[in-house]
Amino acid sequence: MIILRKIYSFLIDSVQTFLMAAAVFLVIYIFLFRPFEVKGESMFPNFLNKEYVLTNLISLRFSDPKLGEVIVFKSPTDPEKDYIKRIIGSPGDTVEVRNGEIYVNNKLLDESPYLNSSVKTFGGAFLKESVPVTVPEGKYFVMGDNRLYSSDSREWGFVTKEAVIGRSWLVYWPLSDVKIIKNPFK
Repeated sequence: MIILRKIYSFLIDSVQTFLMAAAVFLVIYIFLFRPFEVKGESMFPNFLNKEYVLTNLISLRFSDPKLGEVIVFKSPTDPEKDYIKRIIGSPGDTVEVRNGEIYVNNKLLDESPYLNSSVKTFGGAFLKESVPVTVPEGKYFVMGDNRLYSSDSREWGFVTKEAVIGRSWLVYWPLSDVKIIKNPFK
């Protein structure tokens, strides 16, 4: 009888510990941080295919995403997919592609902190070459770092603030590539 009581007590303690750990995990996952797997080459060379990024959800409650930040958001063309891209234009900004370069508010955007100077940017179905667009209130203009192989705002337009899941702030897998993701314009 004593053995059964000990087994029962152990099982109850184990279930309580598991439920507490699951509750803590859910609170963190739903309200604070969420993992994201980079799929594809659209953010190469700064983010690699199959890398895992931790996305900060809570910071969006206190401040809007800024130019240069890397965000995760629901795809405008398929809400079942999440994308990772860099913010190139915030509400009120004018974005233009001219001669392979990006201009924000009619000033050349210095992307040297995160892109090689040989990288050229070309227009697409939405953002045509030498035709500026103004980012509406509550929306963002985003691009992948691997400009030739990125489906981004140049093709399908703006990302709504509601579609933004969070700011990417830490690459945590593989362990050999762990790094904090910084905004190159701060």
